[in-house]
Amino acid sequence: MIQVGDKLPAGSLKEFIEVEGDGCSLGPNTFDIGQATQGKTIALFALPGAFTPTCSAKHVPGYVEQAPALREAGVDEIWCVSVNDAFVMGAWARDQRTAGAVRMMADGSADFTRAVGLTLDLAAHGMGLRSQRYSMLVVDGVVRTLNVEAPGKFEVSDAATLLAQARQQRSA
Repeated sequence: MIQVGDKLPAGSLKEFIEVEGDGCSLGPNTFDIGQATQGKTIALFALPGAFTPTCSAKHVPGYVEQAPALREAGVDEIWCVSVNDAFVMGAWARDQRTAGAVRMMADGSADFTRAVGLTLDLAAHGMGLRSQRYSMLVVDGVVRTLNVEAPGKFEVSDAATLLAQARQQRSA
């Protein structure tokens, strides 16, 4: 499992782009993790799946709500990572009204999730291999804080926790 002080693994994530611009075409676009995190502070949170109860009712809305405060605390971008395809993440982004607040990053084949060692086997529930619920503050591609939830919990990966950690990192 990835640890504080580790660099994020090489690889890519996909994001469904609604509006053409900044060299991105409409639809799914691939982003290199190393390039996308270079020189930036990223509030990254991951969850088991799009449109699932806790993820839709609490996790994503908390980050959308706290986006201005996270930016004031020095966060350049907020990423939501899930083992879903870019089309599903795009639909979920529209449903959750994340535009301008949270980038909905698809890890369709769980490559990133495997590389960070935070997989969750939900095959018994018909969902296959997914991501554990966690959050991390990433500075220039290096993990500065990591909050991994116990199975079935939503206590430490929320936006308020990561916001407090971002403020602490900024004042350090």
